[in-house]
Amino acid sequence: MRLKSNQGPISKDAKAQRFIWLLLTAAPASRMITESNHNNSPQRGWIEVICGSMFSGKTEELIRRLKRARFARQKVEIYKPGVDIRYSSNEVVSHDRNAIPSTSVEHSSRILLLAGDVEVIGIDEAQFFDAGLPEVCTLLANQGIRVIVAGLDMDYLGRPFGPMPNLLAMAEHVTKVHAICVKTGQPANFSYRLGPSDSLVQLGERESYVPLSREAFFEAMRLQKAGLPTGISPLPDELFHHGGPNPESETES
Repeated sequence: MRLKSNQGPISKDAKAQRFIWLLLTAAPASRMITESNHNNSPQRGWIEVICGSMFSGKTEELIRRLKRARFARQKVEIYKPGVDIRYSSNEVVSHDRNAIPSTSVEHSSRILLLAGDVEVIGIDEAQFFDAGLPEVCTLLANQGIRVIVAGLDMDYLGRPFGPMPNLLAMAEHVTKVHAICVKTGQPANFSYRLGPSDSLVQLGERESYVPLSREAFFEAMRLQKAGLPTGISPLPDELFHHGGPNPESETES
């Protein structure tokens, strides 16, 4: 960029262009910060988000990452919304019954009050939290904490769910996991609700939801709206492990 010189006073636009030009020419080239860049630097935090449909493995992946952090002797704390009591009030539990101790909180601000001297914080079922969760995660990451969040990215109508869109936009690392569509066998990223309830928050598992692909989901929604049978039934019980924690299982969460 080159500025044309004039005999008269320099305009505000010209001054702005000159300032931008100086920034571009004087600033050093940026580079991506990776773990290898700051092994000897103070701890830096970031946000990771694991998202997907029901039965896609979100909680399973969250538990796996948190257990790896504990194996590395890092200080870990886990939180979940107080409304989620499907399996346990004091554990994060996957549909496959893998579990890790957690603390239930009614509001995201409580996480800031409860978080002590930790290196890693896990948050499950993020879609059920209030709108303040993204700001809470940002504050924690800015304190040097690795924040791992798991949740549904869409509700039963296929719309962005709760604070998840903002978290996805603000995270350094995003992992989208997929289930398998029970109708087409294709990757599924929609959670289809079985039953007539129109409540946004309806806790449930295999008897309440099934994972569907885009094609199957919108066809089921069309049939449902027309009052026609969809031909979709709950997932069979034998797909789920009920013998306690099984860390080797591959069953979808």
